[in-house]
Amino acid sequence: MDDCEGCENQDEEAVAMVEESPSGDEAANSNDSDWGMDCSTVVRVKTLHISSPILAAKSPFFYKLFSNGMRESEQRHVTLRINASEEAALMELLNFMYSNTLSTTSAPALLDVLMAADKFEVASCMRYCSRLLRNMPMTPESALLYLELPSSVLMAEAVQALTDAAKQYLAARYKDISKFIEEVMALPLAGIEAIVSSDELQVASEDAVYDFVLKWSRTHYPKLEERREILGSRLARYIRFPYMTCRKLKKVLTCNDFDHDAASKLVLEALFFKAEAPHRQRILAAEESATLNRRFVERAYKYRPVKVVEFDLPRQQCVVYLDLKREECANLFPSGRVYSQAFHLGGQGFFLSAHCNMDQQSSFHCFGLFLGMQEKGSVSFAVDYEFAARSKPTEEFISKYKGNYTFTGGKAVGYRNLFAIPWTSFMAEDSLYFINGVLHLRAELTIRH
Repeated sequence: MDDCEGCENQDEEAVAMVEESPSGDEAANSNDSDWGMDCSTVVRVKTLHISSPILAAKSPFFYKLFSNGMRESEQRHVTLRINASEEAALMELLNFMYSNTLSTTSAPALLDVLMAADKFEVASCMRYCSRLLRNMPMTPESALLYLELPSSVLMAEAVQALTDAAKQYLAARYKDISKFIEEVMALPLAGIEAIVSSDELQVASEDAVYDFVLKWSRTHYPKLEERREILGSRLARYIRFPYMTCRKLKKVLTCNDFDHDAASKLVLEALFFKAEAPHRQRILAAEESATLNRRFVERAYKYRPVKVVEFDLPRQQCVVYLDLKREECANLFPSGRVYSQAFHLGGQGFFLSAHCNMDQQSSFHCFGLFLGMQEKGSVSFAVDYEFAARSKPTEEFISKYKGNYTFTGGKAVGYRNLFAIPWTSFMAEDSLYFINGVLHLRAELTIRH
């Protein structure tokens, strides 16, 4: 390429490549070198003979460079100033513009070419590098490298598929944060955004996401002003406040890490969503799922959200609604269990748990539902309870089990075979209990006096 032998093109130009050795601040930002800087030491001048139509066709940068007065003045020579560290990438880029291939195959070298292609506006080479990088085995280090590219590169459409793949890799690797807590706590902001934006995050509840984001931001941004800025502008959008418990939302209002007005707005929006009818919630979630902001979209929580209606008079009572999708129930077989988020009655925390277990005689698997009290301790609590489920054809709630129990902390009570049928009948296509793929359960608790 240096002497372009056999090049018949009459529009051949000479490009002088002036290499500079960066010093001081420039060394730290060698990838962001200024093409017009005069303050660096020129270490080498290299002359290349190129075809201006080929380069101009592939790159708006070169099109402007060659058409900027060159034709009028008959000038046949242009100068590019680059850092010495960029020479290999630029040579690869020029080669690509002629041949549509690259000789380099290593990830670091391809990233260098990608950066050069961004600077010189060669979109076809950006797409090519992005595709090669995407087909390489991803690691946490490489994924973070792709997500921390300069903003001009990240915004390029050609790189979108690569950054999407990096986000998906991190979200899948760290979907159960609790297993990698130290590793995740050490990740930079770009990694945290990829993880907490995921629908597949396996967390106990959205409260746990909020607690984690606060813990991470306090660790990485000890200064309150910086932390507020990062939470407000980058991380708060990924916390799904509408799925947090009301108890935790109260704490958001008094949390100093958030700007008070912003926190009030987030909590108000969450409470309005909670107050919506279920069909309106589904519409809002569907509208949101098409956008980057997914605050109304429910994650796959380990502790399933419940709706609770509470009464103080004439007796302390609460009615709890728990919905489980068919897939969630199928995943319980053969011995799994799923827990609801906590709800409160008479100042005590309770939860529901759905099980796949053996019946009393251990002859077949069946669906069980249990009620447990959270707090361990000496408190005893007498409760009347009733379990019901919506059933076809009426789709009304039909009572399945009534009982009473004096709870002490950590104890649970319930029924091993709630529907009095084997698991296969419960999960069958013609099951009476799945309505549009959802099992609707209800528990009524009343304090006995």
